[in-house]
Amino acid sequence: MISRRTLIASAAALPALAAPSLRAAAPVKIGVLFPLTGSSASAEGQGKAGREVAIDVVNTPHPTLPELTFSPNGGLPGLGGATIEAIYVDHRGDPAMAQSLAQRLITGDKVAALLGSYQSSTAMTATAVAERYGVPFVVGDSVANNITERGYKFTFRVTPIGANFAATYMRFLAAMAKDGKAVSSVALVNENTDYGTQVGNSIEAAIRATKIPLAVRISYNANGADVSAQVLQLKGANPTLVIFISYASDAILFMRTMKSLDYLPPMILSDDAGFNDPAFIPAVGTISQGVMSRSAWNLGPPGSLTARINEVFKPKVGRDIDDASARDLEATFVLADALNRAGSTDPAKLQAALQATDLPQSKMVTGYDGVKFDASGQNVLGATYLTQLRGGGYVTVWPPAAGVPPVTWPMTGWK
Repeated sequence: MISRRTLIASAAALPALAAPSLRAAAPVKIGVLFPLTGSSASAEGQGKAGREVAIDVVNTPHPTLPELTFSPNGGLPGLGGATIEAIYVDHRGDPAMAQSLAQRLITGDKVAALLGSYQSSTAMTATAVAERYGVPFVVGDSVANNITERGYKFTFRVTPIGANFAATYMRFLAAMAKDGKAVSSVALVNENTDYGTQVGNSIEAAIRATKIPLAVRISYNANGADVSAQVLQLKGANPTLVIFISYASDAILFMRTMKSLDYLPPMILSDDAGFNDPAFIPAVGTISQGVMSRSAWNLGPPGSLTARINEVFKPKVGRDIDDASARDLEATFVLADALNRAGSTDPAKLQAALQATDLPQSKMVTGYDGVKFDASGQNVLGATYLTQLRGGGYVTVWPPAAGVPPVTWPMTGWK
């Protein structure tokens, strides 16, 4: 005979027996490496905001963004509705710290994948750790060519790289020449870490493949406190165009020094980075009017995917998407797509899903033509816009096919 006490005890146990079927899938942990302090902190504060907004879009219902979500209820249906949980770490722009933090995220936090990491020198060390442990690393914003030239199988870079940017700059100069704005010579100025050196090499090779003379190439220490010698060297070379590859503090220092020495070339074209850093315009925007830069971001017309994602981003962050946040948004969505298709956090299955990525331009929040990785892990569909500083912000001005206003040439600077 079953006692009343036994029946009560059995009934009390029923919810516990049913609980596993009601339990939500465990979040997928990913590690995100950024320079959250140091000279590049302002740029990657915006990049971190991009990651956070992308994760929120994936994790929670966003009916206005069907191209970027995987379920009306949010989460990753391929992983039982699991959400993404980001673990952010600050490498301060230090390659050795990036290396140790990547190892901690993999071995201690047990992340399924890594994202990052802005400076190319930090991406070089952090991706080496990921390769050693066989954990996928999705690079959103580090552009030195050699990151994907080492035969790695777990590094996947979404952003365009130095060679892509160099090709864009040469197409732009050819278009300007047809428009009566011929460039008689170019000067190339780059900071001397992996980023500046690698991208500078790509641009120099592209210049030498044209008939445009390279007046001078100047390599400098990004941590230096005085660039007057470099500015005087530019002034003596007198190029039509100066291309800068610089981080924020040195970009600001160059513009201030150029004004103090009264040197302004007809045009400055910057390779993003410091010139697009949120610190740049408040510091020297008024003396840098007309400077050009590359950017993956263009707002687009009302109702476009880019306009709709900006409508989600701006109320959360307090400002529009910029290049850094756009590229980090894109990389995060690419990783989420691969996780959903893999249906697993197993590194080999996630690696295979990333290798099979084939996202069309219609799903892009950047100016990329899509995302598809070659055998080296580089996105072969990367592309960029060119922008120009006008007033308090950058405006997309090239290519004309994007339906943008024309380039103002020469730049006005502080004149």
